[in-house]
Amino acid sequence: MGNNNLRLYFIDAMRAWAILMMLQGHFVDGLLDNAFRDNSNAVYSVWKYFRGVTAPVFFTVSGFIFTYLLIKGNEIGFNNPRVKKGIKRGLQLLAIGYLLRLNFFGLLKGQIYGSFYLVDVLHCIGLSILGIIGIYLLTISRNKYLFPGVLLATTLVLFVLEPNYKQYAHYYLPEMMANYLTKANGSVFTIIPWFGYAAIGAFMSVLFNRFKNFKYLYPAAIASFTIVGIGLLFYSSGFFLKLYNWTGMLIFSKVYFNNYLFIRLGDVSLVFAVFMLFRKFMSNSSVLKIGQSTLSIYVIHYIILYGSFTGLGLYYFLNHSLSPTIVIPGALAFMFTTTLLALQYERNKVYLKMQLSTAVKSVQQKGEAWLNEEGQPLLKAFVIKSKLSLVRLFRMVKN
Repeated sequence: MGNNNLRLYFIDAMRAWAILMMLQGHFVDGLLDNAFRDNSNAVYSVWKYFRGVTAPVFFTVSGFIFTYLLIKGNEIGFNNPRVKKGIKRGLQLLAIGYLLRLNFFGLLKGQIYGSFYLVDVLHCIGLSILGIIGIYLLTISRNKYLFPGVLLATTLVLFVLEPNYKQYAHYYLPEMMANYLTKANGSVFTIIPWFGYAAIGAFMSVLFNRFKNFKYLYPAAIASFTIVGIGLLFYSSGFFLKLYNWTGMLIFSKVYFNNYLFIRLGDVSLVFAVFMLFRKFMSNSSVLKIGQSTLSIYVIHYIILYGSFTGLGLYYFLNHSLSPTIVIPGALAFMFTTTLLALQYERNKVYLKMQLSTAVKSVQQKGEAWLNEEGQPLLKAFVIKSKLSLVRLFRMVKN
């Protein structure tokens, strides 16, 4: 088994771990009673820390796997079929992100609630994919170091400047656009700085691709990721303080006092190192299927927990009301049920799509038949009546 396959195995295993951690994290955070949210409690504190690792890992892995597939072949630029697929995928994630926040009851009242415009994980990952494609198209044919260099520089710039741009609410923009840049209106994620994690994942992917035939790829990668991870975790804050003392630039001081982005990147590096270290044990078919079904799992979990389309999810009925003795087994049951439903959907996806297509065609044919047989006279009468009403209206205005 070559490095290429092993690399995909450990990445899929990471995706599986990240999506499962997201499931339990959302369940516990949404339903645990506030009385039990005690940061002095060691168990809760550890859970809270690792919950904060989930999103950075998910974004980084998303950038990694997409870029790995993007640069896998020999075609470059617009000749690369992955460019078209990536654009389609990015737009699809954006559409699904908005669809999950749609409330049908509100539509029946002629309303679109403000929560529809908020930005979440899918929006940012979809836009991140489009961003990676944009950087790829602008740089890939110029210099082999330019593409990874721009990706790395993008992450560094977004992370270092975060203390400055996070304070802006961007009221001059339409709210729908501003929500991608600020949390002031209630967005859970914003494209900046989170695109930085997707970009660094893409950068890692380029390095793996460049050195895929290196005999000691994994030992070198494990050692490098471990060193970088420990360095970012324990020394990055001190490094920015020294930069501030040396240059006098206030931005480095601000990063020092709120250095969560680089610290989380250190966590991500260590997670990569651990999964690469145990990559030979991560070829279990169930784990790989979970890692390859993250979108289905996310959609189903959102519907069950947050009540997409109806607003009637577990969060609506049990918001911050459960004790740990109920939340913990509940989270396990939620993880199992959501994953099982997603895997069943993936197994029968082709059949379900065919059934849906057949149903849509049937409705369309019946609609056309009704329009030809009965609907045309009614439609014609409606047009004539509307025309007469408009004529009367114009006569009244003229008089």
